[in-house]
Amino acid sequence: MDMRILCQKFCDYSISIRGYSKNTIRRYKHSISFYCAFAKINTIEEVSEENVRALFYYGRAKRNWTSNTFLCYHKSLLVFFRWCINEGFMKQKNPILDIEKPRLEKKLPTKLTKQNTLRLLEIVYNYPWAYKFLRYRNHAIFATYIFCGLRKQELLKLKYTDVDIENLSVFIKQGKGNKDRVVPMSPTLALILTKYLDERIRLKKTCPEFFTSLNHNMGLTDTGVRNLVDKIRKASGMNFTIHKLRHTFATLLLEGGCDIYSLSRMMGHTNIGTTTIYLYASAEHLRSQMGKHPLNDI
Repeated sequence: MDMRILCQKFCDYSISIRGYSKNTIRRYKHSISFYCAFAKINTIEEVSEENVRALFYYGRAKRNWTSNTFLCYHKSLLVFFRWCINEGFMKQKNPILDIEKPRLEKKLPTKLTKQNTLRLLEIVYNYPWAYKFLRYRNHAIFATYIFCGLRKQELLKLKYTDVDIENLSVFIKQGKGNKDRVVPMSPTLALILTKYLDERIRLKKTCPEFFTSLNHNMGLTDTGVRNLVDKIRKASGMNFTIHKLRHTFATLLLEGGCDIYSLSRMMGHTNIGTTTIYLYASAEHLRSQMGKHPLNDI
C-alpha cells in the first residue's frame, strides 16, 4: 500500500482515537516523509530493517542529529510501524525494534536569574507601545509565563473563563499529554491581569480567548506571540525563549521554598522525576540545603 495513504490513515487514527496534538501529528508526518524520501520508497512493502537502520546512521553521521532528534525519529517510526502491523498492513517484525537508542544527554535547563526576570518584566511594561492596550496585554502575557510556568500553546488556548482572579487560580485545560491542571495565581499576577482585563473591557473584546488581538475580536495567534518575543528579545538584549521562562518559573519557586511535589503538579509533569532536574539547576536551592549539614556548627 502507498505510504502516503498509510501515513494519512495513521494520523487520522492518532487524532480521532488517541487524541494527539497537532504538534505530535506534524512530527509524525515529517518523520515518515523524511524516511520515505531518504529510502526512496513509495509503498509499505519496500520498508526493511536495512533502510530504516541506514536512516539513523545517516542522521547521526551526516546530519549530526542530537540524541533527542534521534529519539524523536525513533519514537515516531516505532509507533507508525506498530500501527501498520496491528492493522495488517505489515507482515514483518517492526524494523525499529532492534535499533539501539543513544543515551539522552542530561543537560540542565537554562533559566533567567531573578534580577534579569524582574528587568525583563520592567522592559515589557516600559516599552514604547503604540497603544495602552498593548502595554497591559503584553505585560500580562510575560507575567503569566513567569508566574505560572505555562507552555506557549497553553497560554494561547487559555479561555476567559479559565482565569479566576477572585479565587487566584488559572485552569489549564488539556495541556501537554491531555491533562487538566490548576495553577495558583499570586497576588502580583492578579493585579497585572486585572489591569489587562480593564483594557480588554474598554475595547469591548468579547472573544472566548483570554489574550486577544489588538485589531480583531479574536485570540492572539502563535505568530503574534513569536513576534512579541522577538521584539522584547531585541529590546532587552537577553537571549530567552518562552520555554526558558517556564524553566525560570520552576527554579525561582524552588529557591523560594516550594516543595518538589507541588512544583510537579503546577508544571503538569506526569513523572515527578522530570521535575527533579530543577533541583540541580538551582544553585541557591542546593546552597540552602548545604546549610543543614550537622557539622556546620563545629
